[in-house]
Amino acid sequence: MTQRIAILGAGPSGLAQLRAFESARRAGATVPEIVCYEKQSDLGGMWNYTWRTGLDAYGEPVHGSMYRYLWSNGPKECLEFADYSFEEHFGRPIPSYPPREVLRDYIMGRIEKWRLREQIRFNTAVQWVEYSEETGRFSVTVRDVKKDVLSTEEFDHVVVATGHFSTPNTPYFEGLEHFPGRVLHAHDFRDACEFAGKDLLLVGSSYSAEDIGTQCHKYGAKSVTFSYRSAPMGYDWPESFEERPLLLRVEGNTAHFKDGTSREVDAIILCTGYQHHFPFLPDELTLRTRNRLYPPDLYKGVFWIDNPKLVYLGMQDQYYTFNMFDAQAWYARDVILGRLALPSTEEMRADSEAWVAREEACATADEEIDFQAAYTRDLVGPTDYPEFDIEGMAALFKQWKQHKKESILGYRDRSYRSTMTGTLAPPHHTPWMEALDDSMEAFLAEPEPARKSA
Repeated sequence: MTQRIAILGAGPSGLAQLRAFESARRAGATVPEIVCYEKQSDLGGMWNYTWRTGLDAYGEPVHGSMYRYLWSNGPKECLEFADYSFEEHFGRPIPSYPPREVLRDYIMGRIEKWRLREQIRFNTAVQWVEYSEETGRFSVTVRDVKKDVLSTEEFDHVVVATGHFSTPNTPYFEGLEHFPGRVLHAHDFRDACEFAGKDLLLVGSSYSAEDIGTQCHKYGAKSVTFSYRSAPMGYDWPESFEERPLLLRVEGNTAHFKDGTSREVDAIILCTGYQHHFPFLPDELTLRTRNRLYPPDLYKGVFWIDNPKLVYLGMQDQYYTFNMFDAQAWYARDVILGRLALPSTEEMRADSEAWVAREEACATADEEIDFQAAYTRDLVGPTDYPEFDIEGMAALFKQWKQHKKESILGYRDRSYRSTMTGTLAPPHHTPWMEALDDSMEAFLAEPEPARKSA
């Protein structure tokens, strides 16, 4: 009987798994039958922008946390696919920090090149996954959201590639229910123009707070206040920014902070992170973790130790992204194809615990970057994934962190050299703070030639 694999989600991780098997097939391997379920109408996962929030047209929770005017907050050179460069896709070098539409086009181009769409069932939401000890197979129940019809199929392996940046973590603060202004989680943020002229409070001190705050400033917010739990971000913020300790309560339009200070605000955005949420899995198959570089209970960061037929992709906190997902997918593929053997349960657990301890020993961002580089290298080593300069990317990440410290509003104007092609990215024709049009057409437009002085 032909093996069957279910991939849950057609975002970057699920697409990486499809690409891994297609690579093996084109090299002459016999690969399992693959079905990829995607509840949205197109592939791309989080990069599939929607204006919707809450529930979609079919009553499913909206997956996307993307917003208009989002630009990459890290160099594209650090997420480049080893088998498909930006230069190959666009036909020329492009600047290091593309907007979301450009990045999605890059992802789509790789899928179109390898003709992987036919393996994806769109508008199909996974409802339940169950494993039978008797048959050694998974039953996957899905809902065709357009027809509102349930169906169940059996699979030998299930790959969970549903991401972990779509279910908001929303803490309660006293008085929010009486706040007269807008209150929302970053997951539902869509357009910075909504907050032009307003005094904003952003609760949180990580990437979403930093990026939404700077976006709102760029599009005309009057002021941005960050409220942090443990430590301020500490960037050299412009005059209209400030950082305060944790929000305690809200009285009317007044936000009160842990240090005894207060501030009048017009809107509150909760940039308080996301939960790993798998409502389609029974308890014995559910990964339970906070956002970390090495979630527990996973061998090689992907195999569910208690049942390694279940694979989780992309569940880590991330410096590396697209190419790390590829590394995970190639390794998972080789185990499924029998090219790599899994050790005993005890050995898998010991290996996982060693990586967890190593992560917990990291004290700085540079150490975290080196940790994830070592993890990615560990995955790539035994497979035929194309060699790429993982350590060179780590160096770029460290430069990126330094450039943000030097200019939180100007770091996107920097250029980096591709570790795949060796090409130095050209500067963007418009400084990021002045580039108000985030369309692909505007981003890729050739700069106007300088006029000669009379």
